[in-house]
Amino acid sequence: MEKKDLVEGMRLYIRELRADGRFSTAKSYQDALNSFVRFCGSEEVPYIYLNKENLRRYQGFLLDRGCAWNTVSTYMRRLRCVYNIAVEEGLAPYVPYLFKGIFTGIESKRKKALPRDVLRSLMTVPLSDPRLVKTRQALCLMFQFCGMAFVDFAHLRKENIRDGVLRYKRQKTGTSMLIEIQSAAWELLRELSSGTGKDSPYLFPYLRGMKTGREAHKEYISALAHFNRDLKELAKACGVTSPVTSYTIRHSFATTLKNLDIPIEVISELLGHKSIKTTQIYLKSFSLEKMAAVNKICFESVYNNYIPQVG
Repeated sequence: MEKKDLVEGMRLYIRELRADGRFSTAKSYQDALNSFVRFCGSEEVPYIYLNKENLRRYQGFLLDRGCAWNTVSTYMRRLRCVYNIAVEEGLAPYVPYLFKGIFTGIESKRKKALPRDVLRSLMTVPLSDPRLVKTRQALCLMFQFCGMAFVDFAHLRKENIRDGVLRYKRQKTGTSMLIEIQSAAWELLRELSSGTGKDSPYLFPYLRGMKTGREAHKEYISALAHFNRDLKELAKACGVTSPVTSYTIRHSFATTLKNLDIPIEVISELLGHKSIKTTQIYLKSFSLEKMAAVNKICFESVYNNYIPQVG
């Protein structure tokens, strides 16, 4: 295989990701590779093919096929990462500002957060189905555990709880997290964990802990799909028409804090983000009423010469 070939470079990087157990990230790179190979019409793509004109054409190719801007960004960032590695290793020529003008940001117009009244319905409307009761318990715990992602929730181990404190590392970033378990969470925790098998190393009954590597990743993907289906049924049973997924819980936690005027630095740390920019993506815009009120205060503070009390 040609050493200065983008396809081989991406395949090598994907193998390294899989060897490190980063299967979700590996799949993302594989999806980007498959897409770019379709665009190029060849399994052999030299690094010199990555030029400004071809990247612009590829962006148009993706948009013409109905890809969302976030998908475009993901694929471009995957290409950029492997290209940068190749440049460092002397396998590809360095092209200044190669990706300038190509979308590599995050389009966040579609907000995932739920209003407080909808959240309250999901947490409190009476239920008769035991399976949906378990789903509600998980939703409430994930919210109380600082908007915990399902991947972290499903992988929590029994030893992660010591002296009333939950200690774990985020699966996505490896960030160490420390959460004091609230009194309201203990009963939920006991009830949900009661369904976990005695031989399972995990706290909750989503994973068996008997598989490793890619098979373990497949087991997690299946558990996530089942959980999201259960959340959909929970929403229907509670009369909620808004889409509800495991990520909705995390976004709703962040936005609820924002509407309580909690500083973004605090929200970012609670979520375990490494960058405040990531937190900003999660945050739903303030309501028009709140924005209008703040705008009014700003003008009147100048026009009437007084220091406003905001809050």
